Amino acid sequence: MKKAATKTFTGSRIRHQRNRVSMTQSALALRLGISASYLNQIEHDIRPLPLPLLGALCDIFSVGADYFSDTEETRGIQALREILTDPVFDTDGIRLDSIQAAMRAAPDLCAQFVRLYRAYLLRQEHTAAPLVGAVAPSPARQDDAPDRVEPYEAVNDWVQFQRNYFDEVDRTAERQFEMIRLDEGSPREQLTRYLLDHHGIRTETDLSLGQRGLMWRMDRRARTIFLSRILPAESSTFWMAQALGQIEHQAVFARTIRRSRLRESEARGLARVYLTNYFAGALLLPYERFRITAREVRHDLERLQRHFGVSFEQACHRLSTMQRPGSQGIPFYFLKTDIAGNILKSFSANRFTQSRFGGPCPLWNIFRAFSTPQQVQVQLSQTTDGALYLNIARTVGRSSISYLDRPRLTAVVLGCSIADAEHLIYSAGLDLNDPQMIIPIGPGCRACTRENCHHRALPMVGHRVDVNNEGRGIAPYRTAL
Repeated sequence: MKKAATKTFTGSRIRHQRNRVSMTQSALALRLGISASYLNQIEHDIRPLPLPLLGALCDIFSVGADYFSDTEETRGIQALREILTDPVFDTDGIRLDSIQAAMRAAPDLCAQFVRLYRAYLLRQEHTAAPLVGAVAPSPARQDDAPDRVEPYEAVNDWVQFQRNYFDEVDRTAERQFEMIRLDEGSPREQLTRYLLDHHGIRTETDLSLGQRGLMWRMDRRARTIFLSRILPAESSTFWMAQALGQIEHQAVFARTIRRSRLRESEARGLARVYLTNYFAGALLLPYERFRITAREVRHDLERLQRHFGVSFEQACHRLSTMQRPGSQGIPFYFLKTDIAGNILKSFSANRFTQSRFGGPCPLWNIFRAFSTPQQVQVQLSQTTDGALYLNIARTVGRSSISYLDRPRLTAVVLGCSIADAEHLIYSAGLDLNDPQMIIPIGPGCRACTRENCHHRALPMVGHRVDVNNEGRGIAPYRTAL
């Protein structure tokens, strides 16, 4: 069930890159070996981008091929569709093709509109009436300006823009893996020995860390890394790798952050935390070794776990980062949620985009995973834009250490285009051409256009509700004709 190739219109993205480097249309046409009039037609979306020109554009502007795909446009359209479901807008006259035209003609303006709406939601939260007995919100600070974006959202946007791949950090970790020779024995023992031999830092277990809500901490004066006793072995190894990144590679992290558009100190601090985690994953799962092994075992996550001594979540997350130019892995999306549907992590190297302003779809197999702990759930799904995905979901996290312990219940889902499904062990036994196997999922009920869904919880915004009492439909809210 592979989708036919579609024409790619990239005019605004080519124009944006050309203006960024102050290059005229004639100069770019000359470098591409085409006429200026032909380039002008491409930039105005009169003609699609021919595949032979894609590589040349990537070399000229130093960007990946996916920059010129419709992935970011699809995410932008989905965000606008969700925003326009807010009752504050009168959206009866706004059609999908109008939103698509706006994204193509003015992507930067649309991005600023999304930013403005997010700031509006943030201000709504800050000014909401407090619960009885709650402390009243403090007066607005200068940092709470209407156009301010929450730091964690700014970092998430930055990571998504990078497609969750940071080349310098990744290659630094890969070189260190070879230097330490982490494959010659237990990675935890190798890291313990390296930290002691090269930095004089010991590793010990602290029984009180868990009671203080900490997994690990580093005491530089005592030259000791303290680890919580409740950590499983693979988590302890990960935190040791993270500590090594903090000790040796702050300059690499700083250079990477300087190239970002992050300006607020809090956002830059969160970005440093993220890069430290990224380094740890890249050290334990070095890029080329992991990519080749993943292909050999058909991306069998359990086998990857055992081979590299990592957790299920770490293996999933690493697969979502395999976007090194010239050596890409399968483009996956990765998402982690708790049992209440709160999104804890979300990255996508393909066109999949999760709901940004509403709850996730209950038909998604990540929620079914909670009813079968530690068991892999496989699902074929189709989003409202017609894209087909193979999704792998499972619960993750530690088990209880006592009756009174309350570990967080979380699950992860890893998904790829159905066009890549044959490279995954999880497609074994599935009839990829049987439409009955495909589960329709949406961006959240308010923005979802599927009317006859048994799981609809809210009416579709922008349409009148059928209030006829002489019949009852599948869903409690039906759209009036």
